[in-house]
Amino acid sequence: MATRTRRTPPPATTGPAQCGACGAPVIRQVVGRVAALTITADTTPIPRADEHRLREPNRLTWCLTTSRWAPTELRWRCTEYTTRCDHQIVIEHRCTTPRRPPADPQQPAAAQPSLF
Repeated sequence: MATRTRRTPPPATTGPAQCGACGAPVIRQVVGRVAALTITADTTPIPRADEHRLREPNRLTWCLTTSRWAPTELRWRCTEYTTRCDHQIVIEHRCTTPRRPPADPQQPAAAQPSLF
């Protein structure tokens, strides 16, 4: 009897894109298989020496894998990152454009045309 192998689906990704607010090149992808995270990361690799300085509790670094046969893919940072990982390192995108202030709740809402 032949054994069945389970194929791992490719990561859900939108590939290289631009940040809607600042226009920086980013890659958006779902990273992980079970408890996955939707990540938006800068496409520019960072130097290994700067990784610990740039990483923050809510701004993680990721391995960026490239292959001739597969699309560019973000992965959780390798556990051997200090010794054997040869992937490029990217960091989560932090938009440089200031966020718009929330709408003032004191202002009346614009008049909506009536349907009746």
